[in-house]
Amino acid sequence: MTEPLSLYIHWPFCLAKCPYCDFNSHVRDEIPQKRFAEALKRELAFDAARLGRRPLHSIFFGGGTPSLMDPQTVASLIEEAQTLFDPTPDLEITLEANPTSVETDKFRAFRDAGINRVSIGIQSLRDDALKMLGREHSANQALRALEIARSLFPRISFDLIYARPNQSEEDWNNELTTALSFVADHLSLYQLTIEPGTKFEALHRRGELSLPDPDTAAHLYDLTGEIAARHGLLPYEVSNYAKLGAESRHNLTYWRYTDYIGIGPGAHGRLSFGGDVYATRRHRAPEPWAERVERLGTGMTEETQLSNEEKGREALLMGLRLSEGINIHRFEERTKRKLHECLDPLILEACLEENYLTLNSQTLKATPHGRLRLEALLARLVT
Repeated sequence: MTEPLSLYIHWPFCLAKCPYCDFNSHVRDEIPQKRFAEALKRELAFDAARLGRRPLHSIFFGGGTPSLMDPQTVASLIEEAQTLFDPTPDLEITLEANPTSVETDKFRAFRDAGINRVSIGIQSLRDDALKMLGREHSANQALRALEIARSLFPRISFDLIYARPNQSEEDWNNELTTALSFVADHLSLYQLTIEPGTKFEALHRRGELSLPDPDTAAHLYDLTGEIAARHGLLPYEVSNYAKLGAESRHNLTYWRYTDYIGIGPGAHGRLSFGGDVYATRRHRAPEPWAERVERLGTGMTEETQLSNEEKGREALLMGLRLSEGINIHRFEERTKRKLHECLDPLILEACLEENYLTLNSQTLKATPHGRLRLEALLARLVT
């Protein structure tokens, strides 16, 4: 195949477990850097041997906290990926980072290792909110990290969490405006939710943590769009805003439902072989994953051929998050299903009448009003 693919590399270790986080992240007194670097390279070689020399257009170091990696580990993985695949001229290489001073001090070394895009987990610019969220950095450290990143990397993104307890419109306006005055390239926005198995779930269950009501959260979301637009950022996906050309190419791989490799503990992927699409998943726990790689060459525990119905559903759930919507020809070529076969006709008609969706011969997409209600719409629309 000549279609470019993406590579996701999962680094599962963190300094501390945030109370809202249900990601596959783990705290260790000592991180086995060398062992995990070697296991990641071996697992990458395993997939490369199966896929052949496909073009590679993005690499994403996610976690966990990838900025806890040794920069030489990052450099060696980038070099290995570029050796095994054919990097495109505009290869995007992203590293997620937290703005603690320990990690910020390594930014220059990460740039020298080959990182050309950094995604910084700011989450808030209020010290009281950062403490509540269990973050390890201060607001001043966050701003300093943005400042240093701006001097080193051609592309920068940052994350913020909204709809926090007792968050006011004024607070959110000030935080977002301040952050965008430092870096106005790409913003990833996350609504604080209560996830099963987290510390916040226990607090919420006991009545010790309450979140804003849905109307307040929706108003803060609308306000985000207005502030971002004033800085030249447009919503290209439900939770992501960017200047034209600054969209995350890696994440567009997911939303456009194209191929990506996922390596590392708990990583998942979508890969094409012989016209079929397979869902892959690695062992979730870090040490058992490493043992499996050392023994078998891969930590993979699942590789499932997806049915056309499953492909259609996944492509719709991902693609309707995008402002550009779904290219119907590409959808039908990828899923081997006609678009209308995947949609409830009565719900589709209602969504078109209510201006939640638009449909023509080339594209199905959600309107801004539709994207606000996307979760509820998808539950009834997609068959």
